[in-house]
Amino acid sequence: MVHNVLKEAEAQALALATNRTGSEMLQELLGFSPLKPLCRVLATLRSNLHLVACHRCGVHVLQSALLQLPRLLGSHVEEEVEVEEDGKDPPSETLEELVLGLASDVCDDFLIYCGDTHGSFVVRTLMQMLGGTLLESERARHRGSQSPEAQRAPTRECKPTDFEVPESFLNCLQDLCSCFLKDIAVFITDKISSFCFQVALQILHRKLPQFCAHLCNAVIDYLSNRNSSADGSPLLLFLQDQTSSRLLEQVLLVLDPPRLQGLFENHFQGRLQTLAAHPIANFPLQRLLDAITTPELLSPVFEELSPALEAVLAQGHPGVVIALVGACRRVGTHQAQVLQLLLEAFHCAEPSSRQVACVPLFATLMTYEVYYGLLEEEGAVPAEHQVETGTARALGEVTVLGSLLLQHLLHFSTPALILRSLGALTGPQLLSLAQSPAGSHVLDAILTSPSVTRKQRRRVLKNLKGQYVALACSRHGSRVLDAIWGGAALGARKEIAAELGERNQELIKDPFGHHVARNVALTTFLKRREAWEQQQGAVAKRRRVLNSILED
Repeated sequence: MVHNVLKEAEAQALALATNRTGSEMLQELLGFSPLKPLCRVLATLRSNLHLVACHRCGVHVLQSALLQLPRLLGSHVEEEVEVEEDGKDPPSETLEELVLGLASDVCDDFLIYCGDTHGSFVVRTLMQMLGGTLLESERARHRGSQSPEAQRAPTRECKPTDFEVPESFLNCLQDLCSCFLKDIAVFITDKISSFCFQVALQILHRKLPQFCAHLCNAVIDYLSNRNSSADGSPLLLFLQDQTSSRLLEQVLLVLDPPRLQGLFENHFQGRLQTLAAHPIANFPLQRLLDAITTPELLSPVFEELSPALEAVLAQGHPGVVIALVGACRRVGTHQAQVLQLLLEAFHCAEPSSRQVACVPLFATLMTYEVYYGLLEEEGAVPAEHQVETGTARALGEVTVLGSLLLQHLLHFSTPALILRSLGALTGPQLLSLAQSPAGSHVLDAILTSPSVTRKQRRRVLKNLKGQYVALACSRHGSRVLDAIWGGAALGARKEIAAELGERNQELIKDPFGHHVARNVALTTFLKRREAWEQQQGAVAKRRRVLNSILED
């Protein structure tokens, strides 16, 4: 049916593509299109490229056509080459030739397409297809508009998908990306054009790393030769600009370690605290921290930035602190030091009794006094932490960055203090953590961190006893319970199943609980206990065998 509908639509492809309703229909059809109808539609669109690519509806049709390449490119399914009943000849160009021709046309007016609000989408999609890499961030943009918060999401969260492309595509990609060098000033300072450059660096880093390094050098050299800022750093003004800072973020993420070290020494060193305090420049600083992989670079960065952790948090830039902690986790150095600094920044280092309360403070990103509502005069001796105070207060709202901070700390080589604080949480407090969209990932870290021993894990999770039904009936808590169940020994599984079995009917009626009941095989547990134990024993045995194989 798709073939027949597209056959009828080919003659009106241009009119349909530039019509809102028609473009939506074409997008859906192209998602299921065979090779030859797609080639015909793409050839029609290419003959009117500027009109289609820069049209608010046409651009989505062209994107949809290009996004079929992973499905159809290199297909060995032979189609009959014959004149169809309506007299139409088969397409004169192959899909590969059409895409290369399209890239050549874009290259001729590269600056125009990159600078156009709609045309830039085509350029970015085309580069992904030529490089054989589909970026998750670009797929999300194609599906719909993003919120301002999503637009500022770190590039590191993208999950690229690779697919095979012919060598000619990679050669064409390099030729296309060479156009950035001709007008590099525009691509650094223009918001729309800069997006194309950022996507190009992500793709080239994966597929043509040497050429990626060449482009990065060109950006850094250009910016380094501009007028210096007041404190003598030529890059500082660009780090504080909303457009050029985004491009510099991507440059920092793709630079090799020696070049990153040189960039830090020449432009960042001595200015980290200033950058951390700036509302825009703190984001490139976070990317610098994300890119650190060597102790040689982390040591001077940590020495300069660590004294200002509390000030950075007070300025509302916790992302810088989380990125520094992540660098300590990744490199494996300065872990004890950064933990001590965090305790001091959250006012729970002294007296030592306050340290047991660090998890709620880190999770909510609040200082001790703010979290517990204390009014202490400046200069007064900090009050001791009372156990009753900690257990009486319900857990505050867990923030995303607070959750990331705890996840990093749980992967430190010695997470004993964090585990002790988690163990001090009451059952309802730990339940709130597990039911939280962000906090549930803290429980994941407890279950997966290689630094957490089985004994430490049991000590924390035992506080969930009596909370299993509430956990099972929660969207995020049920996922945590499934993960706990997956790693539990037979004895622990019996305890969990017994507690769930007491409220079996409530679980079965709950949209999340009934999945947990099925995974636990609760009906079998209640009616045929011996068969359930044999089944669980067999599962545990298979898991032990698999683990021994993986360890070998």
